[in-house]
Amino acid sequence: MPQQKIIAIMGPTASGKTAAALAIAREIPAEIISVDSALVYRDMNIGTAKPNADELAAAPHHLIDIIDPSESYSVAQFLNDSARLVKEIQGRGKLPILVGGTMMYYKALLNGIDDLPPADSTIRAQLDADMAIIGASGLHARLTEVDPITAARLQANDSQRIQRALEIYQLTGQAMSTLIAQQTRAAAAFELFAISLEPSDRSFLHDRIAQRFDLMLEQGFIDEVRQLKQRPELNADLPSIRCVGYRQAWDYLDGRINYQEMRERGIIATRQLAKRQLTWCRSIPDRIIVDCIQNNVSEQVLNHARITIQASL
Repeated sequence: MPQQKIIAIMGPTASGKTAAALAIAREIPAEIISVDSALVYRDMNIGTAKPNADELAAAPHHLIDIIDPSESYSVAQFLNDSARLVKEIQGRGKLPILVGGTMMYYKALLNGIDDLPPADSTIRAQLDADMAIIGASGLHARLTEVDPITAARLQANDSQRIQRALEIYQLTGQAMSTLIAQQTRAAAAFELFAISLEPSDRSFLHDRIAQRFDLMLEQGFIDEVRQLKQRPELNADLPSIRCVGYRQAWDYLDGRINYQEMRERGIIATRQLAKRQLTWCRSIPDRIIVDCIQNNVSEQVLNHARITIQASL
């Protein structure tokens, strides 16, 4: 019997992935595994476009609201959690559906990840202290000296990845790029059947992004960020607060930008995210493309799901 493929619904933000997944779940016993690095955080609901109560009740959801915004969630953790959940869901006789737009998670599912040393709290604390003094650009310059290959592919303000590369160098005495080049990746835990929701007209997606951001503002997004800002352990450099929209709202509440600038920057940042997501999607081999502008997107996705399930029987 052929191995059952795992359905993955991917695509840029605001392309209708949740609705498509729920269309499958209404017809086929299924459970949804979130592939979204923002949905893991508790108390971050409006700005992440987290599924609402009715959507969450329509089918079991996983990897949503699993950590505090002060914590971090790695690609390795996602791989472990998703592999475990797929087995558990299949054990219950249901269909696992991977849904979300964090493309580095999909890449890891398809290609595996590099075997690098775990985080070291002492080194991280020192790098955080250095960051406060010389900033991300200073750390980027330091990385250029010890690992120019990694430094060249990172933006000078990408503090999280810059610190990780410096941490690996301090732990091993070798550049992260050198360690990665020496490794052989493990095989994927399961086979994905990728359905990618992609717009035939990007301006349509841009309009939808703007409309959704305005709706978030109407729903109380600024108040949500204000509540987070009252927590002394949270700051603008955390992965949670660096999520699209949250950083702009944080800057607004800090008085760095006005309300209109916050709105414009939030929409622009979301559009840039969507562009990166589309680029990643197009690199996925053998994906099925569904035009997310069409009215029958969910019906098309459901039909593709039926076909791949039948082929696995």
